[in-house]
Amino acid sequence: MSDSTAKIRKFIGETEIGGDKPFFLIAGPCVMENRELLDRVCGEMVEICSELKIPYVFKSSFDKANRSSVNSYRGPGLKEGISHLEFIKKKYKVPVLTDIHETSQIEPLRDVIDVYQIPAFLCRQTDLIAESAKTGRWVNVKKGQFLSPQDCRHIKTKIQESGSEKYLVTERGTSFGYGNLVFDGRVIPILHNYDIPVVFDGTHSAQLPGAAGNITGGQREYIPSIVRSAVALGIEGIFMEVHPDPEKALSDATTQYPIDKIKDLLKELIGLDRYVKKEILNRN
Repeated sequence: MSDSTAKIRKFIGETEIGGDKPFFLIAGPCVMENRELLDRVCGEMVEICSELKIPYVFKSSFDKANRSSVNSYRGPGLKEGISHLEFIKKKYKVPVLTDIHETSQIEPLRDVIDVYQIPAFLCRQTDLIAESAKTGRWVNVKKGQFLSPQDCRHIKTKIQESGSEKYLVTERGTSFGYGNLVFDGRVIPILHNYDIPVVFDGTHSAQLPGAAGNITGGQREYIPSIVRSAVALGIEGIFMEVHPDPEKALSDATTQYPIDKIKDLLKELIGLDRYVKKEILNRN
């Protein structure tokens, strides 16, 4: 169990994160397959999170630029992606997050999204991080599978030196040999020692990179156990890619979580989160 959390701060509107505050949830389909899918998933997640009183951020990618195969589906592209995100925001009144891969994508998304997400393989790209921070939006940087938690202090510094205090780092597993990831629980308290709010990516942490030939494999059955472990360390947020029929998903089919099972898992995590953070604050 971690002995620390990030300091309390405002996260998108009046939602507070850090300290003893409950975790928030970033969730949605890995990639924008079609508007019907986004509409269905967001609608169901809004209903679940409203009932469970979990602050919710919708997530989906308009382009998966780091696919294993050049022939894999990447998404609808920036223009159509913006249209989909505008639709979700207008209909459901929720914050939205999407990945960016190039600085040229920052300005077109500026008035649409609430959180820029920097993919793990791009977590050291200074211009991408700095220019995103300058917009005044939150920036969620996925910690690269190759990056030490100590090096994440440089991510925080880049964002601060760009004039922003709106930073998150998402832990998504560390390379453990070839084609395997492992969750190192030391990452959470180390990041908290730098006062970095931590999001835990429960679905990508179960991946087996390149293990399925020309696509990434994964072990979905271990996701609940991995997420429980992270929540027990006092994280600020949870990231989950969810889908109504994961086996037919056009991206990350082995690790997206079935949306009909997410509610029960979240109920379990709420209780654990409340107990752990109470204990951390009592000790400190």
